[in-house]
Amino acid sequence: MNFKKQTYYFIGIGGIGMSSIARYLVLQGAEVYGYDKTPSAVISSLQALGITVVFDSSVDALPIAVLSKQTLVVYTPAIPKNHPQFNFYINQGNDVVKRAALLGDLTRGTICLAVAGTHGKTTTTAILTHLFEQSKASYTAFIGGVFQDSKTNMMSRGNVYTIVEADEFDRSFFHLKPTIACVTSIDADHLDIYEDADSLSEAYRNFAAQVKDTLIVEKALPLDGVTFSVSENADFYVDQIKPVSTGVYFNLHTPNAVLKNQFFNQLGKHNLSNALAALVMANKAGLSLEELTKNLATFPGVERRLQVLIDQKNRVLIDDYAHHPTEIKAVFETLKLSFPEDKKCVVFQPHLFSRTRDFMEDFASVLSLFDRVILLEIYPARELPIPGINAQALMNKIKGTSVELVSKKELGDLLTKVNERIIAILGAGDIGAEVVGLKHKLMLHEIT
Repeated sequence: MNFKKQTYYFIGIGGIGMSSIARYLVLQGAEVYGYDKTPSAVISSLQALGITVVFDSSVDALPIAVLSKQTLVVYTPAIPKNHPQFNFYINQGNDVVKRAALLGDLTRGTICLAVAGTHGKTTTTAILTHLFEQSKASYTAFIGGVFQDSKTNMMSRGNVYTIVEADEFDRSFFHLKPTIACVTSIDADHLDIYEDADSLSEAYRNFAAQVKDTLIVEKALPLDGVTFSVSENADFYVDQIKPVSTGVYFNLHTPNAVLKNQFFNQLGKHNLSNALAALVMANKAGLSLEELTKNLATFPGVERRLQVLIDQKNRVLIDDYAHHPTEIKAVFETLKLSFPEDKKCVVFQPHLFSRTRDFMEDFASVLSLFDRVILLEIYPARELPIPGINAQALMNKIKGTSVELVSKKELGDLLTKVNERIIAILGAGDIGAEVVGLKHKLMLHEIT
């Protein structure tokens, strides 16, 4: 396929995975158009590149340039199957492909580095991208998050390597045949797609079988490959971990050497694990480990991944995408280690009715670790409500701590009255669109 001379229409173009591909294609010279439900910062950045985006799902809203049968239509599985534009193209006989299939096509003929895992995909992919960028290698990276400095989720300086996330949702990662792949973790999730945890584990094994050259796995996982760990000896592992306010120092053990007193500029043991995975992947792709470790100190960070929005004497505000009990626990443990003397408040917006149902007890348990819990209603995303599954049901199971359920409209005023110094805003829904406003409100309150 000649990607550069194709006309594309993206249904759900504002999604983080969709927008990175759209950005790449338009920069290659392709004609790119799209639809999404609502405006966003991501969509504004696409429009700045000249991409036309419509916010009306009717067929009448389609731009004339994409009405042709030759338009290639890309869609996200998150759209409903009764979407009028989607069905127009199906009935007309256009080529209609999932985002994951197009991503797989874009990696063909390149050295593909794919990051899989229930947790850590985006941060690991972003660190790996940073390492390649600093090395001046020929690469293109599609990232499931936005860099804090450049505000982009796609970076490119050539096509020898492609760096991608291998997403288990909707079995999307089966579209990839990576040269080098990493699996960071396998925890039960997406049980609306998989029957149970065993089915999810089987999917990861099948993905691993598609890797053409090197599979890199966290040591505790039941997969064969080059191992890494921040907790025990492995092919690549770290010890002498020393957290500081700006990151973490550590010693790196490889099969051939020990690199002492290395520094990574992010908080959290889980982030150090992500950095180690990225180091091993880049090293297996042929980059110098000594040079790679130096560049960990300049990683710009990813928005909504333990992002510190306020760091003042009386208030610390942290924003994170955590939406699974394991991820929430990782945030809590990082905050406990970094701010051991301070009380901690969590604002949590549950994501998906099915995930809330499947992990209700686990959510309640981990949220109970915080000194104060503020819940928002469940963000439904692609789902319809499930009877009896709501934020109130989750709230009733949280024990041993202060807990309340509020609306987004009430949240800002409430946070100005919170006594806890540390506030963590967590969730994968539209809570992310609120954090800038919440930051400004809290900053103004502190000044006055």
